[in-house]
Amino acid sequence: EKIHIKGLAVFDYSRLFTHWNARESLEQWLIEEQVPGIYDVDTRALVKLLREKGSMNGKIVVQGDDPAMVPLSDPAHDNAAGYVSCREVITYQGNPGNKKVVLIDCGVKHNIIRILLSRGVTVIRVPWDYDFRTIEYDGIFISNGPGDPNTCKTTIAHLKHALEGDKPICGVCLGNQLLGLAAGGKITKLKHGHRGHNLPVQDLVTGRCYITSQNHGYVVDPESLGKDWKELFINLNDGTNEGIHHRSKPFFALQFHPEAASGPTDTVPVFDQFTEIL
Repeated sequence: EKIHIKGLAVFDYSRLFTHWNARESLEQWLIEEQVPGIYDVDTRALVKLLREKGSMNGKIVVQGDDPAMVPLSDPAHDNAAGYVSCREVITYQGNPGNKKVVLIDCGVKHNIIRILLSRGVTVIRVPWDYDFRTIEYDGIFISNGPGDPNTCKTTIAHLKHALEGDKPICGVCLGNQLLGLAAGGKITKLKHGHRGHNLPVQDLVTGRCYITSQNHGYVVDPESLGKDWKELFINLNDGTNEGIHHRSKPFFALQFHPEAASGPTDTVPVFDQFTEIL
């Protein structure tokens, strides 16, 4: 619906655009959204620096300003999910829509909504801090989203109440981390986040491997979870957590994006697993 980045840096930029579906240039879109951009940046050198140092904070400085006078802020301390979440409850009627899913919007991708609707469920999209206990529902879906999950304390508190029941819960990306925190686990920050469309994971239940789309800088520490929880997926590059599930209740979550668009669709059947147990 809108651009959420604070700035865009590219190596090369062409003002010409030829895609048949394009309505305006990238430059025009950035101007409309009041997002600064810069080109002729040696992005290869920048990537090499980030590879060595890990994620780093930066400044956006307008030409003519003294960089030393521009304060350096740490977005890790901000509740990024609160910035991108919806502001009110939105209902998407399914067909037939007999089953109702509360979608906790921490920065949800529209493709998640489309996929859930295609499974015939009604989706009730609520803000990240909404007390969904006031709603009648058959299951909970915790969306993806940006930032440090520890800043979403209200969401975690609501999920703790939900874990006392037995209605199905599924989460993706940030949703995996929030479910882990609600279950009593801890979160660790990766030096190098997982970002790409070709990251391999393994299902620890079936042993099968999948290629997935990922974009996260935090992971659940599986050793911090209680005895009622198990690791569901692991990353085959570094062995970190890629999903958790409850041993006896219908609660599970994935750290990767099964709804990826663009990206691999190997794990889309996860949505079937969720909707079939509603």
